[in-house]
Amino acid sequence: MNTLASQCRYEELIRKSRFIAFASPVAGHKETLDFYTSVADPSATHNCWAWRIDGAYRSSDDGEPGGSAGRPILAAIEGRQLNRVMVVVIRHYGGIKLGVGGLIRAYGGTAARCLDGGEIIILRPRRQCLLQIDFALASAAYKLLETFESKRQEEQYDERGLEVRFTIPSEHVKPLQQALANISKGKARLTVRRLTGPA
Repeated sequence: MNTLASQCRYEELIRKSRFIAFASPVAGHKETLDFYTSVADPSATHNCWAWRIDGAYRSSDDGEPGGSAGRPILAAIEGRQLNRVMVVVIRHYGGIKLGVGGLIRAYGGTAARCLDGGEIIILRPRRQCLLQIDFALASAAYKLLETFESKRQEEQYDERGLEVRFTIPSEHVKPLQQALANISKGKARLTVRRLTGPA
């Protein structure tokens, strides 16, 4: 599965109605609400949206005829095999009715062109990890974490040394374990926890 690297925007005038699409990577329900709130326009005629996160998906026609906006937006996401993505399409009515077929083409097409303009990245499963290592090896450990594409979440220093919580792509766990064993002569302790899902 793939997702967007960052937010993107696309605008199009269709029979005097202005359609503005915003797309963003999202990881959970809260992010969908935050993204919607950040781009929705209260002065617009309609703020329609769809999102897909792993096996879940939702969409809204926001007052347009049933199935004429949210579903075509969702179809644009699914047609590009994207995951963890939300698209909001705003419509400013221009005085000409488009009909249900025209709305489906307008919302779906605007969403599709917005997504096509975004940078796509591959989602990779990540593992949650905890590293415990002596202070003297902290610098070398940080270099390894960077080399193996870790995302640090929390660090603590105490009398026993350094403790770092991070996520790492699943395919890098074994090579990291070996590299840590080499630099610490087997004294580093790496606890690999649950799968955090793609990121």
